Amino acid sequence: MIRLFYLVSSIDSAKEISDDLHEHGVTDWRFHIVSKDEAGLYTHQLHTASILDRTDLPRFVERGAIIGFILALAFLVPLALLEILNMPAAAWIALFIFIVVAGGWVGGFGGIQSENYRIEPFHEDIEAGKYLIMVDAPKQYVPKVKELMTKNHPEAVLQGQDSSFNNPFASKRRGLKRA
Repeated sequence: MIRLFYLVSSIDSAKEISDDLHEHGVTDWRFHIVSKDEAGLYTHQLHTASILDRTDLPRFVERGAIIGFILALAFLVPLALLEILNMPAAAWIALFIFIVVAGGWVGGFGGIQSENYRIEPFHEDIEAGKYLIMVDAPKQYVPKVKELMTKNHPEAVLQGQDSSFNNPFASKRRGLKRA
């Protein structure tokens, strides 16, 4: 899946784009809007981006779980193989899983407080009252979505595109391919 990022300056444009995309088969699950005007999005019945789209929660949870996995692998496996602690295999496995889950949980604390690394380049535009429209499309349909947006909504400027999947170790500076 490819995520396309568009900026528009009015909620009416966002509503027209939403209606047009729905007419062409793009569901709410593939279409998200980020704005500081949450009440306006609700009033116009527009699909707002979820907390998972607005924050870095998924990315930091993934990062924490990977780090927990590496730590558990580095410390628990040698202890288990050397039989330093006399514990059954099930206890080692449970402890391993606990460390991985705890790593993800701790990582989530950082992620819930951080703006999504793909949305961060648009922070000033969003604060200025613009609407960031994110459209997820399978790779083969990206040209059709771009054509539809260019033809029917010239006010929506393509700002960039990226994969819709998170890269847990992507830097904020490298996150989005700007158009």
